[in-house]
Amino acid sequence: MRRIELLTKSHDRQAFDCGQAALNHYLQQTARQHIEKGIARTFVLVNENLPEEIIGFFTLLLCELHTDYLPPVWSKKYPSKVPIVKLGRLAVSRRYQNQGMGEIMMVEAMKKTLTIAENAGIVGFFVDAKDEVAKHYYQRFGFQSLPDRPLEMYLLVSQLQEALRRSSN
Repeated sequence: MRRIELLTKSHDRQAFDCGQAALNHYLQQTARQHIEKGIARTFVLVNENLPEEIIGFFTLLLCELHTDYLPPVWSKKYPSKVPIVKLGRLAVSRRYQNQGMGEIMMVEAMKKTLTIAENAGIVGFFVDAKDEVAKHYYQRFGFQSLPDRPLEMYLLVSQLQEALRRSSN
């Protein structure tokens, strides 16, 4: 059985390898510091039988967005800056890639974002896709590109419920 939990000292960060040096480094050297300082929250996917092994991780953080980056139909409805949740990082260990682990974490990240929206207020869930492959991955969940910034993508809060319904089918 797998579960998602907040990263702690008990997780084996050093053994994690997703094939991307920057993501490995963040998990191994920075993620816990960001948790302790209140900058971001990193959650790990683990197997209950081997809870110290990290299958994958994702990081959520709060940001402000200038609404002139949004499509005009949305930017007109909001003040000049709005609160958002950003998916800072998402990675799966090489050992578990192409087995649906990323989708498990993405669905959990969307659920957590919806909880934040219900309790604090945000306009959407945003991610910076690192390349076209990642962009297509996020599009599967309903993310759309910002005008003039094709790798910066978003789901408005009003779209999150539908995205979660599609992902559970």
